[in-house]
Amino acid sequence: MIEVNNLAKRYGNFSAVSDISFSVKPGDILGFLGPNGAGKSTTMKMITGFLKPSEGSVQIEGNDIENNTIEAQRLIGYLPEGAPAYDEMSVETFLCFICEARDLRGNSQVKALSRVIDMMSLSTVLNQRIQTISKGFKRRVGLAQAILHDPKVLILDEPTDGLDPNQKHEVRKMIRNLSKDKIVVVSTHILEEVSAVCNRAIILNEGKIVSDSTPSLLLEKSKYHGAVTIQANPSEIKELAENLGKQPFVLDLEQAGKDLTLFPFDGDHDLLTKVIDACKKNEWEMPSIRSEEGRLDEVFRTLTEDGSR
Repeated sequence: MIEVNNLAKRYGNFSAVSDISFSVKPGDILGFLGPNGAGKSTTMKMITGFLKPSEGSVQIEGNDIENNTIEAQRLIGYLPEGAPAYDEMSVETFLCFICEARDLRGNSQVKALSRVIDMMSLSTVLNQRIQTISKGFKRRVGLAQAILHDPKVLILDEPTDGLDPNQKHEVRKMIRNLSKDKIVVVSTHILEEVSAVCNRAIILNEGKIVSDSTPSLLLEKSKYHGAVTIQANPSEIKELAENLGKQPFVLDLEQAGKDLTLFPFDGDHDLLTKVIDACKKNEWEMPSIRSEEGRLDEVFRTLTEDGSR
């Protein structure tokens, strides 16, 4: 269990983090979201003991991160933003160095190295210097050093930042596979990461928590939740909008390029069926139609912009 109580960090008159509290239990993958400068990395550094809070406390499995730092940090695997490492070392040498820092020696070291090299698919780059490997492999090395000692708590700061889509997919899959018996906290500003990886999301803005919810409940807050979007030819979409806008089951509509989005009345969960039936009955063409779960980017903007105001 991670317990964060009334955590704050001030630099003079500027508050980077202001009085935040939350707890995380094993099996959770918590997404830490927020715009740049919201306080995500500062909070991560305080949780891991690399930055002293101005106020508040952090408990890692009952160990206070300030008063019992070493015992608390033994339980943590930490991937800082940018996955820093010693560039002049080979991948294997660096991982061996981390093993020794974590007091893994002899057979324990051999087993730990074998496990993470296999899990992170690092065998092809073991003898390469870290400065020569790709960004994707550097992230894998960063994740490998974080899990070498099989920690109960994983703190990952922007783990997929700068990766291509294939690399992001691989890293997210690794995080999901790691999380079954661990606590995982992932700081990110990539909204798709929340849906792809997390079962809970905390949104920070200006150092304060503005939302603590699940991804599905966040989607339900979107004005697009339950809406229906049709893709049609530009030559036909204006007429389609006029026809569907007159239907008694359509509250409002929105057109953007080839997309026509229709909004239901509150409590109406059958908009998709009604739109399809109306289009068939009147022979209105609709090349593509889908029901909207909601849009995280819209919820995120609403929460963070409202917080700023």
